[in-house]
Amino acid sequence: MTKKREERLRILTQTDQPLWDQGVCFAGMDEAGRGPLAGNVVAACVIMPPSPLLAWVDDSKKLSPARRDQVYDEIMATALFMGVGQADPEEIDRINILEATKNAMRRAAENAPATLFLLDALSNLGLHGEERGIIHGDALSYSIAAASIIAKVTRDRQLLALDQQYPGYGFAQHKGYGTAQHIAALKTLGPCPAHRKTFIGHFV
Repeated sequence: MTKKREERLRILTQTDQPLWDQGVCFAGMDEAGRGPLAGNVVAACVIMPPSPLLAWVDDSKKLSPARRDQVYDEIMATALFMGVGQADPEEIDRINILEATKNAMRRAAENAPATLFLLDALSNLGLHGEERGIIHGDALSYSIAAASIIAKVTRDRQLLALDQQYPGYGFAQHKGYGTAQHIAALKTLGPCPAHRKTFIGHFV
């Protein structure tokens, strides 16, 4: 492991290490897909062991797609618990993106044997344990960073499947975000069932 990665892990585990040392069973949670015009919002809940530390666990936004896929597999092989929850475009349109995100996170955490949940920014979800919201948590907690990777890769793979199901929108490239390519396709093709109607009103 390089010195740079060692330092990154030292920063990421400053939140987690005291909890491991105290024997607390805690989970990291994060979501992906609050901002896009299409696709589900996906949340992940992950309980990571204190050893082995995975060198490339980091905020998912800081990793290349290939690196995220690699670390996703490592997390899946190492995690003591992994739960994924999601809310589809229909639910997002019905209750708004914030409430749908909270529902997705509750679903992800439903079976987690944790007494403490570390959350990226959000809190007051009514989970079955203590909730601790951490601003920029995916950059400050190893467990939240691991959850961010699970959520991001899970959602990206869903968008790759949507690209096959609804060709022409470019889902494989922009992953549902409101890029110029996506907006141009919306204006040409109109929305598909994967689009969030409350997000695209002024584009179509």
